[in-house]
Amino acid sequence: MSIRAVVWDIDDTIFDYTTADRAGMRSHLRAEGLLERYGTAERALALWREVTNAQWRRFEAGGVSFEDQRRDRVRIFLDAPLTDAQADDWFHRYVAYYQDAWALFPDVLPALDALAGSHRHAVLSNSSLRNQDHKLRVLGVHDRFESVLCAAELGIAKPAAEAFHAACDALRLPAHEVAYVGDQPEIDAVGAEAAGLFSVWLDRGLWTAEVPPGLRRITSLAELPALLRADTRFGAPSTFG
Repeated sequence: MSIRAVVWDIDDTIFDYTTADRAGMRSHLRAEGLLERYGTAERALALWREVTNAQWRRFEAGGVSFEDQRRDRVRIFLDAPLTDAQADDWFHRYVAYYQDAWALFPDVLPALDALAGSHRHAVLSNSSLRNQDHKLRVLGVHDRFESVLCAAELGIAKPAAEAFHAACDALRLPAHEVAYVGDQPEIDAVGAEAAGLFSVWLDRGLWTAEVPPGLRRITSLAELPALLRADTRFGAPSTFG
């Protein structure tokens, strides 16, 4: 049984979201004169990430639209009753700094090159197509992927099996012939495995919470081609220590 395609997560998998988010927010708060309000840049960034994670969970659960979770992130972070337009304006000013820091992880292009010709590629992200399509174009890798699917348009988010199956359907392949690579143990790795895909957890050292046992784990995309060429479905041991 062989893997014929790879479906990729984007943020903190191929795109260095954490670094860009921190650099962008630090520059934005400095420009807005807000750094002193939070004491230190580190405290401000920690609060921003906490609020972001909480609002993303609401969006992933279907409790709020993509645009409203973004506006609520701004309102909660600033502790201010902003209108939709005011929240959007503040966020767009942040995005200008955030985008200046966009970069691929250095192991991405070598991995895509190594898999070129042997595997097809698509993207499945818990974001919006407007955001992620633009991001992939700016990063210069959009043409590497046959399909880009996002939760906002699908109406379903990872870890729901239907989200992973939508990516397989876009590739016209059964789930057992598709690998999924993502940075989050539960949402990406456990979700993809439960949906019948060959799941790979890319551990970039950012995850600090408890990790489910038995995940198929790599710490660099340099390990991915050999993993996909191996006996991938049966008898392959977990690399999670």
